[in-house]
Amino acid sequence: MPELRQRTNVPSSTPGASKNEVPAASQRRETRSGGIGFLDVIRILVTLVAVSCGLSYYLTSSESLTWGYKPWFTNWSQLARYIQGPVLLTPAELSLHDGTNPSLPIYVAVNGTIFDVSANPGMYGPGGSYHFFAGRDATRAFVTGCFQEDLTDDLTGVEEMFIPIDEPEELEKLSSGERKKRKEQDVRLARKRVEKQVNHWVGFFGKHKKYFEVGRVVKDGSVKDELAGKRELCEAAKKQRPKREKSA
Repeated sequence: MPELRQRTNVPSSTPGASKNEVPAASQRRETRSGGIGFLDVIRILVTLVAVSCGLSYYLTSSESLTWGYKPWFTNWSQLARYIQGPVLLTPAELSLHDGTNPSLPIYVAVNGTIFDVSANPGMYGPGGSYHFFAGRDATRAFVTGCFQEDLTDDLTGVEEMFIPIDEPEELEKLSSGERKKRKEQDVRLARKRVEKQVNHWVGFFGKHKKYFEVGRVVKDGSVKDELAGKRELCEAAKKQRPKREKSA
């Protein structure tokens, strides 16, 4: 009995320990269970990305993992060009990139900017409906629509196609000063129209999902244009000129 009485009087806790003290192992369990850790966040994000890629692959017609979006850095040709830097080609060098040599990319230039259109050889390669644009800067043709006469970058006089045609009797009503002022205004507005057209096509190729900018055309006199600076407006462009509205 004395021995049993001594055993029952043994304290259940370590001498000197506080009644409110929680064992260290219990504290660690509570810390682990109380919230989401960094690795848990990573696992959730990876799972969401994997699910999204899977749904995109099975739901899009192109079997794309990114819902049809193709950032430029996934295009190996464009990525390689970005690493190498912009190319500088003379008109003669540019002419080699017309699709006739399968080892060279197909280039189209607008207003001195070169674009790689190799992704669409059926249109810009040999036999394509726009093959005449390949390997050259045909900015004038992009503005006038004269694909046979205007395959050049020379924009001399092209603004004429946007200048309204005056009726002779209407001109007679104006003084020489008024005619001069009207002509200056017409030319200024027409040149803005030309600039807008050129920027449209630069933006078309520059923002296209399949095409990308690679560099600039550098003129060195190797290709001479006999009509440079004195080219006239083609007949098709002349027919597009608007008639001036009669004043009330």
